Amino acid sequence: MARQRITIFTKAWKEPLPSLADKLAALGVDGVELAVRPGYQIEPGDGVAAGLSDAVRTFGGAGLVIDSIAGDVDERTIAACGDVGIGLIRTMARIDMGQGYETCIDALRRHFDGMIPHLERHGVTIGVQNHVGHFTGTAGTMNLVGGFDPARVCIVLDMAHCALAGEPVDMALDIAKSHVTRLANFKNGYWERRNGPEEQAVHKVRWTTHRHGTYDWRDFAGALRGTGYSGTVCLPAEYSEPSGAGQRMGDAILPFVREDLAHLRGLFGLAAD
Repeated sequence: MARQRITIFTKAWKEPLPSLADKLAALGVDGVELAVRPGYQIEPGDGVAAGLSDAVRTFGGAGLVIDSIAGDVDERTIAACGDVGIGLIRTMARIDMGQGYETCIDALRRHFDGMIPHLERHGVTIGVQNHVGHFTGTAGTMNLVGGFDPARVCIVLDMAHCALAGEPVDMALDIAKSHVTRLANFKNGYWERRNGPEEQAVHKVRWTTHRHGTYDWRDFAGALRGTGYSGTVCLPAEYSEPSGAGQRMGDAILPFVREDLAHLRGLFGLAAD
């Protein structure tokens, strides 16, 4: 069996890519999921091809692969990924209740269907991640992508979001297993009450380390192994600020990252580097 590949999402860092590549390589990960978003080192638009080409060289020089990006699903981005060997674009299926659930799902299906010729031409896959809130959950994501070949449109299963919605690990993976082929996310969180007991309850998600969230990573790792999963596992590296207002950014998260990476390696039988 091939060694399990572990990557980390770069969302927490906006520093120049050369220093970021060296920093993440020192953690012992195999590669990254690169944020291609407004305000980041590489932004969507005309410069995405040149930006991804430079990023692949930069991370490759540090011994890391760019396994996936979190970015736009359009012809330009697909071509740019294919040209430099990045095989997966992760996205989410947002539901605008002003339009309604079915209307949004139909529009997304049509969009993905229109991208299939480009995905096939460039050898790229769309990975749709489930998400709590006004997005598709596990069943909704499977409803969206189930008619597509998972080689072109797959599911990025994030059990933290399943758990926040009260969905058990075994059921979530059973729903989605035919399309969980390329990437699985390991993070954790819980619903935190933000006001006093004498008021109408207000809750907000708090992102935390593996030990303190709503589900046990051991269950997800074991369930993935049980399906024969051979894709990448990714650490999204999302941790809330102490105040709960937003996510911690930059090197403040490194102690939590190291803790979670050590645990993740242990779950997949990988010795510490």
